[in-house]
Amino acid sequence: DRRRNAPAAGSPIQPIIKDVGEVYSRLLDHRPVIQGEIRYFVKEFEEKRGLRELRVLENLKNMIFETNERVLPKCEQAMQDNLNETFQRLQAANAMIHRLQEREYEARKLQADKVMAREEKCIAHWEEFMKEQQNKRAEVDEEHRKAMERLKQQYSEMEKELAKYVSF
Repeated sequence: DRRRNAPAAGSPIQPIIKDVGEVYSRLLDHRPVIQGEIRYFVKEFEEKRGLRELRVLENLKNMIFETNERVLPKCEQAMQDNLNETFQRLQAANAMIHRLQEREYEARKLQADKVMAREEKCIAHWEEFMKEQQNKRAEVDEEHRKAMERLKQQYSEMEKELAKYVSF
């Protein structure tokens, strides 16, 4: 746009435009200064830091390689050994618990059998007791009946004797 609107080369305004352009570029156009500062910063950054990032990455790569090649297999082997030992211990504990459960079951079954035997014995004893009570009751009833008969007979005799004395 400046070239189209720019006056002819021989015009008296030409030096003024040139001065205004210089003032503008010095006061308002900061691109060259910023680019210079950026170049300076990059130069300082690269000189001071050097190849530190590259060394850090190389160290990380070596550490990862060592971990993958040496530490990880050792950890896997230790884990496998411990898992096998733990599995064997768990199996042994499981077997012991199973035996304890069987013993407890047998003890409970034996206890239940004893209780059932006691209950049956008690029931048999109760039935015998009730039969005995029935027999005793029958004996008592028979004695009572006989006593009633004797008393009836005695009272009837007494009535007869009393009837002899009433006739006077």
